[in-house]
Amino acid sequence: IKKQQQDVLGFLEANKIEFEEKDIAANEENRKWMRENVPEDSRPASGNPLPPRLFNDSRYLGDYEAFFEARENNAVYAFLGLTAPPGSKVGVRISHSKP
Repeated sequence: IKKQQQDVLGFLEANKIEFEEKDIAANEENRKWMRENVPEDSRPASGNPLPPRLFNDSRYLGDYEAFFEARENNAVYAFLGLTAPPGSKVGVRISHSKP
């Protein structure tokens, strides 16, 4: 989990994408908010959703796997719901498979 979180944060920082990090380990309110805002169809079959989970305000975007796939397809800005800066590679579709 830590490596995935660092991967997401490193990408956002390197691309100067503003973000707010919510620590769910040290803050029960953040943990409760995340659990309540991950859609039912994106939750694990048992247990609670694990980080990293990405949101744009309160709109759920996806987990690390969805982020990674968007990055591989040069579609991170679309995945994040942001307009890509001029000159960046932008994909127009995000596809992923659910287990």
